[in-house]
Amino acid sequence: MKNIRLLWLFFLTLAFAGANAQVVLDFDEAYAQELLKPSTPAPDFQLPTPDGKTVKFSEFAKGKYVVIDFWASWCPDCRKDLPEIIRFHDKYHEKGVEFIGVSFDIDKQKWTDYIAQSGVPYTQVSELKRMNQSDVAKAYGVRWIPSIYLIGPDGKVLVSTVLSYKIECELSTIFADKTPGTTHDYMLHSIDGSKGKLAARLYQPDLKPGERCDLVIMCHGLNADKNFPLLLEVVDQLHAQGMATLEFDFNGHGESEGRFSEMTIPNEIEDLEQVLAYAQDLRFVRNIALVGHSQGAIVAAMVAGKHPEDIKAVVALAPASSVRDDIARGNLFGVEFNPLDPPDSLVLSNGIALGRRYLKTALYLPIFETSAKYQGSACVIQGNGDRLVPFTCGERFHQIWENSEYYELEYYDHNFTNCIFRPAEITVDYLKRTLQPK
Repeated sequence: MKNIRLLWLFFLTLAFAGANAQVVLDFDEAYAQELLKPSTPAPDFQLPTPDGKTVKFSEFAKGKYVVIDFWASWCPDCRKDLPEIIRFHDKYHEKGVEFIGVSFDIDKQKWTDYIAQSGVPYTQVSELKRMNQSDVAKAYGVRWIPSIYLIGPDGKVLVSTVLSYKIECELSTIFADKTPGTTHDYMLHSIDGSKGKLAARLYQPDLKPGERCDLVIMCHGLNADKNFPLLLEVVDQLHAQGMATLEFDFNGHGESEGRFSEMTIPNEIEDLEQVLAYAQDLRFVRNIALVGHSQGAIVAAMVAGKHPEDIKAVVALAPASSVRDDIARGNLFGVEFNPLDPPDSLVLSNGIALGRRYLKTALYLPIFETSAKYQGSACVIQGNGDRLVPFTCGERFHQIWENSEYYELEYYDHNFTNCIFRPAEITVDYLKRTLQPK
């Protein structure tokens, strides 16, 4: 399942490349060139801890996965990244992953003070030498910090990078199949939509007679469907938490009826309202939440605004509210047109064609005016490396929703292809706290 999903993600990224003008920020190309490559044996080293004990790396790492974080307390980027490394530790140490920080501080007091101040829970060592004078830096090819390695149980490099999310992505992949999951026993349904039947699948956990549970409706984006990898990962994690899910294809997408060229955002709002009504008739449902990505996020937000009393929580992943401004400028995904006299069909660079009605209706779409009528629990997740939708769109939703949480993921692109596990984890953790409070 995971391999199929990653392959699907690869082809989806190719399909989006032209239309989205998506640029993934990969600083490894500039700053990780001299780091040891995968399959290289990790050089041994022997360094002291703050309290004077000696750590021999080969003994510390023997037979284990080990994350090595090269950093310094005086380094701004390291300070910004350190909470992420601590989070990795808290998540994976109990699974058997060891962590060690190798510092290039030269002032022991400042080094130890910052360790205490930031609450670093894992082993720290240092030569108390500058990076360009450090033997371990030379051995590992470190010319930039933070630099991070993941070493395998065989003592060889698995990942070498200056981007911490790559470590998390690899660890998530390694340990994904070791976490007990649920068997996906879907019920397939056909729901009336704005342009015909909508293909849907419902997952209901095992419940005792009369027992109820929370249900999450998933809303995919433009040029995607219910099999979008990010949403599938969210679904997997929701099932593990005992939540029900309802996934569907908007009209003109996937297995649903309707023509893509006739699809509009108002049509998709009608689709989701029909799906919401269907979900409300399910006797086992306690609370309903909406999760949407990109265009699906603005559809979810607007439906929540139209039916605030029916929605317990909303999660908006990279909400594409800039579509209205893009159309007003006459430049959508890099394709120019006259917004005052739009063409019958606007063919994007990846081959998909949007109809004239899509362009005309989106131009006057009251996205924020409608969405602001929802003031329930909400969560907004945005990547600041998004080159399709400015991360300021996510900030705007956070501003209009007083009861919202906001997560800005550094370097992440529009589809969160950097590491889909992270936004999925944030989404599920938020819904668990909101729908299933202790």
